[in-house]
Amino acid sequence: MCSIIGYYGKISAAPILVKGLKRMEYRGYDSVGVATESDNRIELKKGIGKVDEVNSKIQLDIMPGKIGIGHTRWATHGKVTDTNAHPHPSNSGKIAIVHNGIIENFEELKQRLENEGYSFKSETDSEIIANLLQKNYELTGDVKETVMKTVSEIKGHYAFVAMFENGQLAAARYHEPLIIGVGKDDFFLSSDVLGFIEYTDDAIYMENGNFVILDKDRFQIWDFDGNHAKYGITKVSKEFGDAYKGDYAHFTLKEIYEQPETILKAGEKTLNAIDKTADYLRHAKNVYITGSGTSYNSALIAKQMFSKYAKIKVEPIMSSELQFSPDSIEENSILIAISQSGESADVLDAVKIAKKAKCKIIAIVNLLTSSLAREADVVIGMNCGPEIGVAATKSFTSQLVIIYKIVQKLSNNEMKIDFDKMSKSISKTLDKPIRIQIVAQKLKNISDIYVLGRGIHYPIAIEAALKLKELTYIHAEGIPGGELKHGPLALMDESVFVLIINPNDSTYLDTLTSAREIKARGSKIIGISDIESDVYDYWIDISNVEELMFPISEIIPIQLLSYYAALEKDTDPDYPRNLAKSVTVK
Repeated sequence: MCSIIGYYGKISAAPILVKGLKRMEYRGYDSVGVATESDNRIELKKGIGKVDEVNSKIQLDIMPGKIGIGHTRWATHGKVTDTNAHPHPSNSGKIAIVHNGIIENFEELKQRLENEGYSFKSETDSEIIANLLQKNYELTGDVKETVMKTVSEIKGHYAFVAMFENGQLAAARYHEPLIIGVGKDDFFLSSDVLGFIEYTDDAIYMENGNFVILDKDRFQIWDFDGNHAKYGITKVSKEFGDAYKGDYAHFTLKEIYEQPETILKAGEKTLNAIDKTADYLRHAKNVYITGSGTSYNSALIAKQMFSKYAKIKVEPIMSSELQFSPDSIEENSILIAISQSGESADVLDAVKIAKKAKCKIIAIVNLLTSSLAREADVVIGMNCGPEIGVAATKSFTSQLVIIYKIVQKLSNNEMKIDFDKMSKSISKTLDKPIRIQIVAQKLKNISDIYVLGRGIHYPIAIEAALKLKELTYIHAEGIPGGELKHGPLALMDESVFVLIINPNDSTYLDTLTSAREIKARGSKIIGISDIESDVYDYWIDISNVEELMFPISEIIPIQLLSYYAALEKDTDPDYPRNLAKSVTVK
């Protein structure tokens, strides 16, 4: 996944492009580049590294011109090199492009273009677009015809912005996000509203299979067949422009510390949607729930919550796996799709499969103008504000709170949850990180850590392992407590740390027994519990809360542990290597 941005206006483009790319860096941070047009000439600079790093070396933000495009990359085709960084010029140098997505037939197109005399400098699939545009523009002499011919030839999921040396910008969208920002005297093209929210809150969310041309202070939108496309201007919530770290060292830490507030806001702006969801579920033929990564772990908890407290059977499905068993979705059922960004390719593909089966789609999503939200019949907003850190933190707890609120409705409010008390318990944990920091120091040189949980705590064990992997690069694995003797016990020795999730509920004694069995093999035990025990080498205490709220109570210290362990290992907690926030490509 990458971020793309374009600017067409009356002031210098380069500073705007660089600032927008910095805000969207969570989408890709292998390399960065900018191209601008001035006096009918395209100037291009790019390099490996993050935005600030590359900008300090080659001064991207002082490039001339009032029209330009920019890009941050998350590599899919080709190594991380200056040459593979975007923008990519065409052979003539008269067109430059930035691209997000994958061109599936790029090898076939590359071979054809090479046979026609075109040469390629990069290993990317993206450079195909630049040279196709050049070929078609030389044939037609018209930007609209050029784009139509080009999109008819490429296959895959993509969004791209092309800049022509005559000062025109063109952009096309096919299954990857692309948004037009409409200012008073200028226009923006961006993967995310963060790219332009500082300048305008008027946005057009381009429909799939549409393209736009910016020229002579106006824009026109067409579908891929050349017909004028309908569109509407949406006011974007200004809260999504609040993407600054403030006094925090990293976005990840800031977002962890926002959770006492964000759990109170979760779903609050879409309470009617929660009521509607509960009504749908009461009469549902079948209920499926899908997500990827952290969102899938939320789905696993939802399964247990719906079953125990609402007596509704829910089948969790990993979004990326549904394409291999689409027949598992029965017609006229309900699919609950969870996604922070609402742009994850696997989740959107799962929704597409469910819609073919005539299923109702319920979306739990942070951005109410996202692709997922537009595909859904019912949309519930996480309402937790922008989450920039690649590893999900506040979005996870917001997802859980929404699940609790749906279950609460299904139980006719017989299930009582004190969210204010929960908020205070989170604050209590966050106010005393010293013990967690001490434990984090012990993880600096270890290579393996296992996380054990039972019942509803097993999904938290999986989520904990995911956070440790993402932030520290330690091999981490979640283990169901009852399966310890069926294989995992063979891995326990003096070199291993095991994190035991063990609140004082119905799982407590069995989990404590498992901890003793592990300790007998020499492993170090980190206990996450509201009760201290001599079996723990290190104890991280949590508040005693209602049993069903323990998952939130116990994930908070694990998020902090992962963060501080990342600092000990000198990794970047905001931007883990090889990962991107929203995986919009397969």
